[in-house]
Amino acid sequence: MNILALDTSMGACSAAVLRTDGAAQTLFARQESMARGHAEALMPMVAAVMAEAALPAAELDLIAATTGPGSFTGVRIAVAAARGLALVTSAKLFGTDSLTVMAKAAAEYLGGQPFAVAVDARRGMIYLGLYDGAARKLAGPLLLTPDDAATRLPAECSLAAGSGAVSLAEAGARLGLSVTARLPELQPSAEVLAVIAHERGETSATLRPLYLRPPDAKPQTQPVAVQR
Repeated sequence: MNILALDTSMGACSAAVLRTDGAAQTLFARQESMARGHAEALMPMVAAVMAEAALPAAELDLIAATTGPGSFTGVRIAVAAARGLALVTSAKLFGTDSLTVMAKAAAEYLGGQPFAVAVDARRGMIYLGLYDGAARKLAGPLLLTPDDAATRLPAECSLAAGSGAVSLAEAGARLGLSVTARLPELQPSAEVLAVIAHERGETSATLRPLYLRPPDAKPQTQPVAVQR
């Protein structure tokens, strides 16, 4: 199976190709941290990993993308690219949330213990996901204040990863909970997404962005007077 994976949901842009032949797996990946510019960076990354893998687009079997949460623009970029590429290649689609991809990457560093993924969502909010020690999802993604998020932590959850982990740990301390913040620079990655897509062996009819709150930009409801 040949899998192309894309992520532009948060503070990085990445593309990866996973080629499998029986038990043999070969992974090719590119990732760059960036606050903006994902749309311009993504397709050159796709071209680079496809060339490195010596994989013609027509031989793609599956195209995977993170569906959010994350930045409104960023989430749409990978989802739209995956849907467009699937149309021209006849590849199947796979999508999963960005926190689950982060959890898969974090699990190997956290000693097999249950943990939270907490991402700074701005305006005093965090995106929260809860996972067991094998990165299987228990809850989320949710958009909560750190204090509300802390009330949802299971008693056995004493670790948090991600850019919102410190805020969650501080909120937990106010409730008498001991939560250790780890991996503050953790980002979703296409490399991990490709592995998840292969492990699950699932496909989706289509991909839709996962937004947990309305966009900042609002449509104009009042007519604008034009001065002549």
